[in-house]
Amino acid sequence: MLIERQLFENIDKVNTAIERLKEFERHAIEMNPAGYYLAFSGGKDSIVILDLAKRAGVKYEAHFHVTTVDPPELLHYIREHHADVVWVRPKITMWQLIRKKMMPPTRIVRYCCEALKEGGGKGSFVITGVRWAESVKRSKRRLVETCMRDKTKRYLHPIIDWSDEDVWQYIRENNLPYCRLYDEGFKRIGCVGCPMSGKNRVKEFERWPSYKKAYLKAFTLAAIDRAERIKAGDTILSQVAGIVWKDGPTMFDWWMEENRKQDDESQMVMFE
Repeated sequence: MLIERQLFENIDKVNTAIERLKEFERHAIEMNPAGYYLAFSGGKDSIVILDLAKRAGVKYEAHFHVTTVDPPELLHYIREHHADVVWVRPKITMWQLIRKKMMPPTRIVRYCCEALKEGGGKGSFVITGVRWAESVKRSKRRLVETCMRDKTKRYLHPIIDWSDEDVWQYIRENNLPYCRLYDEGFKRIGCVGCPMSGKNRVKEFERWPSYKKAYLKAFTLAAIDRAERIKAGDTILSQVAGIVWKDGPTMFDWWMEENRKQDDESQMVMFE
């Protein structure tokens, strides 16, 4: 059992999380008759919140947002163990998005998250696996929040006060299946090539070279389109960061170096 021992009382973290889900269920149904919108990534935290929602007996629908750069092992895991999760497919692929933007997604300009992962849950109460322990930035998050970009959307983070150890203890005590990539040393199993994963991307592209090839192809097309636009007189593109990408490989090398500065685990999987 996950018991947090405090000065005057012991807190059962599992029961607390379940009670949180029950407490806000009425509000979730008022916002959307389907109940909670459970954001499922297939990562360790979303595995826990999905199981807790089932145990709480609350009304919900679990959704997995396909990004087109998901690890194959993750997709296989979700198909095998979570057949009830709804797959939400994007209107545009990562490769089409890169060409449209004519630049790589970066740590600062994360246009990929907005287009591929953050659109779900409009008009709903969204359950996520966000936790304080993940980062300094997330330590400032609240149990219940209203989305800054979409005021029709609210968030509930039922395990916000859980540690990494709590998450794994819950998974093991309840014999919950999880993606095998964790056992192979991967600390995160989000999008392959995520600009927030820093040096970890080197390992990812060694593991999935087809994704590296796809990025290179997309960057090549983006560089061609970008050069044509600049040649035609687009002054805005010509001034962006003062960067000159003569071709796809040049853009790829810059992208890998620009994002190698540090890793930010809290930003890699939106709804981990």
